[in-house]
Amino acid sequence: MRLTNYTDYSLRVLIYLASLEDGKLANIQEIADSYKISKNHLMKIIHNLGKKGYIYTIRGRNGGIKLAKTPAEINIGEVVRKTEDDFNIVNCFGDSPENHCILAPVCTLKNILGQALTAFIEVLDQYTLEDISHNPGMVFRMLRG
Repeated sequence: MRLTNYTDYSLRVLIYLASLEDGKLANIQEIADSYKISKNHLMKIIHNLGKKGYIYTIRGRNGGIKLAKTPAEINIGEVVRKTEDDFNIVNCFGDSPENHCILAPVCTLKNILGQALTAFIEVLDQYTLEDISHNPGMVFRMLRG
C-alpha cells in the first residue's frame, strides 16, 4: 500500500508542529519552506487537520497554527484513516459495477489483501505522534537546517 501525498503531508505537518517549543506557533509558509511543499496544497491540509481537531488555527497578525492535542493523544492510524480517501488497494475492493472481477467467485487474493491492509492499519494504530517525534529539538533543527 502507498499512502497519498495528502496523508504524507498531513503527517509531516503534525511532526513539524510537535517539534515546536510549547506555546510557539507555526505558519503555513515556514512549513511549506521546510518541506519544500506547495503552500497552496498545505493550506487545504491545514484546514482539514483543523476541522478534524488535530490542530488549532489562529487568525490574525500574530496568528499561526499549533497542535490541538498533545502528541501522545494523536494516533497515527487514526490520522491515516481520516486523511486517506481510498483504501481499495485493488479494483475488486470497490463497490461499483466496473470494479467487478470475473475471478471474484473463486479468488482468495481479495481476502489476503484485506488481511494485509488490516494488519497495516493495526500497526499504525500502535503509534502516536509522540512516538514518531520523540526528539523534537533535532527534528526542528533538521527542518530549519
